Amino acid sequence: MRDISVSFIGCGNMATAMINGIVKAGKVSADHIMASNRSSEKLEAIEASCGIQTTLDNCKAAAFADILFLSVKPQFYEQVIAEIKDSVKENVLIVTIAPGKTLAWLAEKFGSNRKILRTMPNTPAMVGEGMMGICPNENMTNDDVNLIQDICKSFSRAQVVPENLMDVVTAVSGSSPAYVFMFIEAMADAAVAGGMPRAQAYEFAAQSVLGSAKMVLETGKHPGELKDMVCSPAGTTIEAVRVLEDKGLRSAVMEAMKACLDKSKGM
Repeated sequence: MRDISVSFIGCGNMATAMINGIVKAGKVSADHIMASNRSSEKLEAIEASCGIQTTLDNCKAAAFADILFLSVKPQFYEQVIAEIKDSVKENVLIVTIAPGKTLAWLAEKFGSNRKILRTMPNTPAMVGEGMMGICPNENMTNDDVNLIQDICKSFSRAQVVPENLMDVVTAVSGSSPAYVFMFIEAMADAAVAGGMPRAQAYEFAAQSVLGSAKMVLETGKHPGELKDMVCSPAGTTIEAVRVLEDKGLRSAVMEAMKACLDKSKGM
C-alpha cells in the first residue's frame, strides 16, 4: 500500500468506480483518499461504501492531494481549475479524464510547470475491467507515469498513447461501451422474439460478448480468424454474417466512431 494521498474533484459514476477499485485493490488506504462534490448525497454514499474522507470544499480536496484526479464534466473544467489551482501543492500529479482538454490547454489553466497527465477511462472500470489511454506532459517523469499506471490498474488496463491519439481513445474505448450495450440489447431482443425469456436472453448475449472479447485478448488471434472459426460452410453463422455485412454493420460502426472522434476533437 502506497503512502500517498489521493483526491477526486467530482464524485460521479466514473470517480466512484475508480475509488472503489483503488480501495479494493489496496493501492491506497481509504483514509488517504478524499473526494469532493457538490452533492452531499453522493459523498455520503461513497464514504459509507469505501470509508474515504469527503468534503464539499474543492479547495480542501485539492490541498490534500499528492495525486489529484479532476473528474468533473468537461464543461466545468475551466471554472473548477480557476477555483482550485492556488490550493494544489507544487509537485502534485494532476490527472484529468475529460475529452478534448489538451495538455497545452491544461497547462495554460493550471500553470506550465505543473505535472499533468491526460486519461480517458471507460465505464467498465465499475467492474474492474476498464480500458484507458494515458498521456503525460513533459514535466512528468517515468516514475510518475508508472505510479499512475499502477494505481489505475486496480480498475482498468492502462496504456500510454501519444496525445494525437487521445481522441481516438475516446472513440474506441471511452464511448464504445455504449455501442456494445446496444449490440447486446439487440441480440437479446432477437432472442426474446425467438421465445427466450428476457433475463435469460441478456445473460446469453452478454456472456457471449464477454467470452468473445476474452478470446481476442488471450489468444492473440486476429478477430477475423476467430470469426472464421465459428463460420462453418453453409452453416447458420455464415448466414448471419452475410446479413450483417449486407446491412452495413462494419460501416455503421466505423462511421459512428468517426463522428465520436470528431466530436471529441471539437470539445
